[in-house]
Amino acid sequence: MNVGAIAGALLLLAGGAVAADHEAGVPLSPSEAAGAWSLQSNGQTLCVLDFGRTRRAGGFAVRARNDCAEALHGLPVAWAPTADGMRLLGADGATVMTFDRWSNSLLVSRIGSAGDLQLRRGL
Repeated sequence: MNVGAIAGALLLLAGGAVAADHEAGVPLSPSEAAGAWSLQSNGQTLCVLDFGRTRRAGGFAVRARNDCAEALHGLPVAWAPTADGMRLLGADGATVMTFDRWSNSLLVSRIGSAGDLQLRRGL
């Protein structure tokens, strides 16, 4: 196989991997969301949330440390899938914040002129 063919094959493989991760606008299932997600802003991790599959408070359980409360304007106890991402719910069932799904590993919430908050899979 020549160098051009190898390079072309690598590009096709890379393109397939990117396409497989692109899930913008698709509802998030509990099995896809389960695990640790880092809440980030401007490239800095603010806190970590752990999304579960167990039903709780109108959605599914989420564990968030107290340091998440300031960034999210409330402390979520549950999350619920939406048509294009997820919303975080407080103990009273009210929405704390919504996130749009950009891929399997990235959800984004626009917070006005201050920029956005990102949920990224992993620590």
